[in-house]
Amino acid sequence: MSEAAQPDRVRADIAARAAALDPERSFIVQAPAGSGKTGLLTQRFLALLVRVEEPEEVMAITFTRKAAGEMRGRILEALAAAGGSEPAAAHERRTWELARAVLAHAEERGWRLAATPDRLRIFTIDALNAALTRQMPVLSGFGAPPAIAEDAAELYREAARETLRELDSGAAWGGAVERLLLHLDNNWGRVESLLAEMLARRDQWLRHVADPDNPRVRRETLEAGLRRLLTDALETLHDAFPSASLQATLSVARAAAENLAAAGVESPVLACAGVAAVPEGLEAARSLWLGLAELLLTRSGEWRRRVSQAQGFPAPSGTRDAAEKARRQALKDDFERLVAELGAHGDLATTLHAVRDLPPAAYDEFQWAVLESLFELLPVAVAQLRLVFQARGQVDFTAVAWGALEALGEPEAPTDLALALDYRIRHLLVDEFQDTSEAQFALLERLTAGWEPGDGRTLFLVGDPMQSIYRFREAEVGLFLRAWRSGIGMVALEPLRLSRNFRSQAGVVEWVNDAFARILPGRDDIASGAVAHAGAVATRPGLPEPAVEVHPFLGAAHAAEAARVVRLVQAARAEDPGGRIAVLVRGRTHLAAIAPALKAAGLRFRAIDIEPLGDRPVVQDLLALTRALLHPADRIAWLALLRAPWCGLDLAALQRLAGDAPERTLWTLINEPGRLDSLDPDARERLERVRAVLVATLAGRGRRPLRRWVEGCWLALGGPACVEDHTALADARVYLEMLEGLEEGGDLTDFERLAEQTGKLFARPDTQADESLQLMTIHKSKGLEFDTVILPGLGRSPRRESERLFMWLERPRGGGASDLLIAPMKGSGRDRDPIYAHLYALDRAKGLHEDGRLLYVAVTRARRRVHLLGHVKTVEAGDALRAPPADSLLARLWPVVEGTFSAALEAPAAADDASVPLPPPAQLRLVRDWSRPEPPPAVGWRATAPPTPVEPEVVFEWAGETARHVGTVVHRLLQNMGLQGGHWSAARLASLRPVCRAALARRGVARQALEQAADRVIAALHRCLEDPRGRWILDPGQREARCEYPLTGVLGGHLVHVIMDRTFIDADGVRWIVDYKTSAHEGGGVEAFLDREQERYRDQLERYARLMALREDRPIRLGLYFPLLAGWREWAPGDFDG
Repeated sequence: MSEAAQPDRVRADIAARAAALDPERSFIVQAPAGSGKTGLLTQRFLALLVRVEEPEEVMAITFTRKAAGEMRGRILEALAAAGGSEPAAAHERRTWELARAVLAHAEERGWRLAATPDRLRIFTIDALNAALTRQMPVLSGFGAPPAIAEDAAELYREAARETLRELDSGAAWGGAVERLLLHLDNNWGRVESLLAEMLARRDQWLRHVADPDNPRVRRETLEAGLRRLLTDALETLHDAFPSASLQATLSVARAAAENLAAAGVESPVLACAGVAAVPEGLEAARSLWLGLAELLLTRSGEWRRRVSQAQGFPAPSGTRDAAEKARRQALKDDFERLVAELGAHGDLATTLHAVRDLPPAAYDEFQWAVLESLFELLPVAVAQLRLVFQARGQVDFTAVAWGALEALGEPEAPTDLALALDYRIRHLLVDEFQDTSEAQFALLERLTAGWEPGDGRTLFLVGDPMQSIYRFREAEVGLFLRAWRSGIGMVALEPLRLSRNFRSQAGVVEWVNDAFARILPGRDDIASGAVAHAGAVATRPGLPEPAVEVHPFLGAAHAAEAARVVRLVQAARAEDPGGRIAVLVRGRTHLAAIAPALKAAGLRFRAIDIEPLGDRPVVQDLLALTRALLHPADRIAWLALLRAPWCGLDLAALQRLAGDAPERTLWTLINEPGRLDSLDPDARERLERVRAVLVATLAGRGRRPLRRWVEGCWLALGGPACVEDHTALADARVYLEMLEGLEEGGDLTDFERLAEQTGKLFARPDTQADESLQLMTIHKSKGLEFDTVILPGLGRSPRRESERLFMWLERPRGGGASDLLIAPMKGSGRDRDPIYAHLYALDRAKGLHEDGRLLYVAVTRARRRVHLLGHVKTVEAGDALRAPPADSLLARLWPVVEGTFSAALEAPAAADDASVPLPPPAQLRLVRDWSRPEPPPAVGWRATAPPTPVEPEVVFEWAGETARHVGTVVHRLLQNMGLQGGHWSAARLASLRPVCRAALARRGVARQALEQAADRVIAALHRCLEDPRGRWILDPGQREARCEYPLTGVLGGHLVHVIMDRTFIDADGVRWIVDYKTSAHEGGGVEAFLDREQERYRDQLERYARLMALREDRPIRLGLYFPLLAGWREWAPGDFDG
């Protein structure tokens, strides 16, 4: 609904935003998608700065560098804009007022924020952890700061391997290793992998496993938790069962049990015999409810519609005794009335069915023996991991987080650092709080330990539990719900909820409100991670076209879905040429058919971390070359090497070469006298050239580093000449850099690791594609917005999560305490562990709740339109639908879209989604007589008399590295100006000084030179804006305008790669290639200086022109632009005489 239709909710939203700026109170804010969360955080930060003596007393914590940068940018922009005129919009005016107050306060306090923006304390939580460990190196356990491994999988594997090697060492835990290996059928590799995976999650379980209690106490504690779980579940079922029907149910059950006993039939229903009321004892009550579930429900949990002797209802026709016949019929009639009555009670069948999956109330001896082994072994594995960290000089993010907690101490025993921070931090803000993990929650508890009501310190948490989608990163949405209800530590939090949506048009907002009220749970629940939907109020008017469209497909129709995506993208571009479009998927593999279809249709897109690097042909060829060189017997790799474009043998030639000798290596066959005579002349010539390169390469094995050895062979074979664009060369470079990192003494010892690491890398995105069409996962899209969102593959299941070594769950109970539920995975050849299965089911239920939230995040990225694409299968007859897979996103949507799919079944649409035709595969290969280009001739040099200067030239001594860094920053900012054009102004340039200083400092400019260097950057940009020529060069309206434009081609037989500062086509159809030069000429003879610079850079720019001429036929002019001088030189290639 719109604002006008919901005045009460609008007033509540306005009041909540106003309250959130009160610097005396602490809040937790639920900010749904599109509600202006970052703007509110910015205003709160500004409001708090006015109340403190030093800016460091206000600290904001985010979860990503992007979010931290956005918040810092918003605050600096607000401070820069405060010197301008008052905005008209109410929200912008409030920000302007707060920023002006901050500037006045900063001036009074002498903060100099413009010169020192780093005084604004805005951290990612990982950066904060790292800073804390650096300040207390001994307490954090790190000593000198170690490197942080972005991917610590290899460290986990090494620690797991070392742990298992204790089997024969005589260590006290050797027996635990043996028992664990026996449990998993002595599968060493599997146990190592499982241990490594557990080490990656150790922040979740170590506090439970490293329990000092003796085994007997620990077992009693854990089994008490199991009993409470059972008791609570049975009490919940008892409360849900209609009391008016309970006696009738028990009466029918007693009769059925008596019939079963008389017939000698074994059934859980027998537990109902003689029972007139639900018993008090736990096991007896459980047996009764299991009997009732068997009586009333089918195996799948549906209400029984028919009963028979198997359930204790003998057929009336089976007796001639009239009284018995009447008794049997009456019992059946009572059952049918009972089921009809119970069926009217909502989710009662689900609740009753769940009793079948409840675990036992105690561990059996086998289970406990395995658990004891894990309790003994896992802390040893963690200790081994610490040793690996020390040996490698690396740690993971979990270790840094733990180090930060150690550096702060316990809340009741804080360290000096904690006390110092307690004194310095007056106000703490946390963004995206719904993504907090247990360790991060503990950090906040310790940072706020000792805070008391009324002491002037405040905590401000903002997030949206409906957008909590990072369980795989240990995010726990229940922590948001806990803080909403109970605060954090001693800090009480006032809950606020925002409701106005400033992003999406009214049609999208209304669809989301209606759909997700049915998709998300009806109420919040900390234990299960359930989050109820909170509706939004639209602030943007609706549009005439449908806001959300469902596109149903029957049967697995990935190609048809891809074709429909192409049509939708084309339609969206036709409707709104300037609009941004996103194709969002749950998993990268769901784009396997879509990306090629878009390319075939000529639609270029940006896809970051989507296309696996190993799928790129250049990398597949390099991988085959690497394996072949290192392993002569790798027949598949050698066949791929000979099939690759640098050789290009067809299948018939490969068959003639090796088909009759499957037991011999390809390298042996290639070198066998007379073997190549069986090939046709073309294949023979190709193979002879490749063989010569391989002979030279293999002779040099072990004499060069692995990366240089493989790369040298690739270059000699002509690998770079086989690629189609510069992106492929960049992909090759990424692969070779990865190979360099895996090298051990010039060799590669683990081919599986090579394949694994290749699988983790992604191809470079198309740098020539603009950002109007993007492909990404839903997780990557969080925080972004698009005009049109397309969601294909909704009917597909995600990859199944692998089994864990053990499952665990913290289950809250009264008084703030919680029970730990824990169970080992089932052993090889054994039946499933019932406790493990129950915990797995609870974890899966959490995952299904998150699936609903993932869908919410995806849909709410849209400003204008959403397209939902999914498929379901039909029954064999084709006249009914099967339900979508339970773990698919379509299953979550099913209550909303089932009608649309049913209509599609009854009236199938015309087949307008034929697959996009892909070009027929062609074998790309070099010409058979290809040879490496000759190196260019040596450049001759002849001394000449120096020219007589027209005027004495003043030598500028401020040069060298600082001047180069100034040039780099100016180039980067000119690139932004070229992309944004009219958005730049003198006021905005003035606000960039802190950004320039930071960029220069990062590049190593000395502190004493920063001000002068920043002055030169700003001066260059000012001159460019003031100069008509500069504005013309940077005009984003120029046709085919590009900044930092990369171009690759072959000149004189050599592969050449260049980057052009600026290129565009003017109104007369002339291609301009412009290079920026930040040279500063202080003294006389500026024109002569510009002439000399033109001569100096002539060859460089004319090389650019020759490359550009290879790709298009149009007039070209070259230009040198000097921002600091507003200087300009231009010429046509070849007409400059010096």
